[in-house]
Amino acid sequence: MTGIPKEDEKRFLADVPEEYVFWCSNGRILRNMKELAEALNTMTDETFAYHSNAQRNDFSNWVRDIIRDDELASGLMKASSRTKAAKVVSERIDSFTKSEKPLKKTSPSKTRRSTSPRR
Repeated sequence: MTGIPKEDEKRFLADVPEEYVFWCSNGRILRNMKELAEALNTMTDETFAYHSNAQRNDFSNWVRDIIRDDELASGLMKASSRTKAAKVVSERIDSFTKSEKPLKKTSPSKTRRSTSPRR
């Protein structure tokens, strides 16, 4: 990922307006990239083939036209299987979340057990 403004990253990861959700042939409704990644990981190969084949590239088109992420749309267009498409989407999401500053980790506090009997 090169030089994508933070506001674009947020838009790419946000829910799309209700009228632009993706309706899978299996009845599942997708509202954002994360849901697309989850769906690709769990849908059947038949559902994937219905939406992505020589005649149609529904996932790529939705990402390009609605989410407006040309880089991801291009990757989905090239994905030859459901698992490869899932990987492309997951890697794209990871590229956004890794560019954010990680939260500072705090060590868990140790709790002392009371040695006095409870009443």
